[in-house]
Amino acid sequence: MTMNQNLKTALLGSVMMAAGTFASAETIEIAIGHQSMCTDTYTAGIVIKELGLLEQYLPTDGDYADVEYEVTWADYSSGGPITNQMLANKLNFGVMGDYPLIVNGAKFQETESLRTLYVAGTGYNLKGSGNAIVVPVESDMYSITDLVGAEVSTPVGSAAWGMLLKAMQDNGIPTEDYVLKNQSPAVGAANIAAGKIDAHSDFCPWSEIMEYRGTGRKIYDGSETGVPYLHGVVVRQDFAEEYPEVVEAFIKAVWQAGEWIREDPMEAVTLMEGWTGVEKEVLYLYFSEGGHLTLEPSIKDEWIDALAFNHGVLTNERAIPPLDFDAWITEDYIRAAYEDLGVDYEADKASIVDPVAANEGLPMEIWHARDGISSYETLPDFLTAMAEMQATGALLNSTYVYDSETGLKLFGKTAFWVKAGEEYATFLRLGEAEAFAEANGGAVISFDEAISDFVIEG
Repeated sequence: MTMNQNLKTALLGSVMMAAGTFASAETIEIAIGHQSMCTDTYTAGIVIKELGLLEQYLPTDGDYADVEYEVTWADYSSGGPITNQMLANKLNFGVMGDYPLIVNGAKFQETESLRTLYVAGTGYNLKGSGNAIVVPVESDMYSITDLVGAEVSTPVGSAAWGMLLKAMQDNGIPTEDYVLKNQSPAVGAANIAAGKIDAHSDFCPWSEIMEYRGTGRKIYDGSETGVPYLHGVVVRQDFAEEYPEVVEAFIKAVWQAGEWIREDPMEAVTLMEGWTGVEKEVLYLYFSEGGHLTLEPSIKDEWIDALAFNHGVLTNERAIPPLDFDAWITEDYIRAAYEDLGVDYEADKASIVDPVAANEGLPMEIWHARDGISSYETLPDFLTAMAEMQATGALLNSTYVYDSETGLKLFGKTAFWVKAGEEYATFLRLGEAEAFAEANGGAVISFDEAISDFVIEG
């Protein structure tokens, strides 16, 4: 054999070896359905996507040594469509709220062989805040009982839809006493702004978006249901069983996303505004200290109880398949992820943040367009600063106070203010503000009236 023939043979062998290696390398497709317009899904969605956190944790040794990953993200306006895509085997992971999670598990269990597993949470509000019912700012409605005979829209199948059903049940308002319309968050918000719908029920952060933009006003907050508001991660069981380490990697990324937000909330909300289009001032209401969300993925016994209760709400309203919670919820993957991270899972599982206690004594805040956030220990200090800043013509992005009843963080401009003697208090709901004013010889006043008490004439 000539030298050229030897060379050709060697080259051909190298090509064949390379081709064989390439052919044997597996590509694992990871398709994730998330919601960039739902704040409680951010730690399992947009944050992981934009920071590339999943890729940092995906396994690359052992059985995964020669694996290539193809990660894709699909953005949806609510949780229902994510379940449909998971049923069609177009998504492996889904991130959604409490009621959509229940529907997801039940729909899969209704099939002959398909199943999903609930493997991690993302964040929660113990009091149920995050969902809310909003009316146009000029509406004369101030209570959920005013919705009898009204047209109410909601993204049907969403967490806000479930909250609406629960709220109506609690207040003795049967479905035939109001007109329910299925509208996406963006459509519902637009119709509130245009006064084309009496009320719109939506999930986080749409109610606060409408408040911040001055188009809507809350008449009912999810905290009134008395049921925790939570979101979580579901994964197709066939995928999880084939690639358990990938599921663990995803949960590690969820945990890391929460740590990233807590480390610097201001940087986080600024970046997230660019990723989602939601104003950073609205996101700050959720992700800052004292904000609506507690970012932590453990699966608490209380969450299982809340999900089981929510399943009962849906059962009372419409035919929903049964759901075997023991078969659906598993802590195996999250425990393994925590162990690899060196984090105490039982400590997280046992810890529950109650805004009433956790937010007690937190300072009020003013977000100055140039100077950033400044904090004030008392409402008079806060109002004095507001009066001084307004006198200089300063541009203020937003202000934040706390509800005296629930401890929830509120926009200063949308809170109901009460003045009783020399004392001031702020409330989420008009009813509580009026009751407090009556009990303390005070009066409900506007934000501007409260500020005017501290204007120095000169």
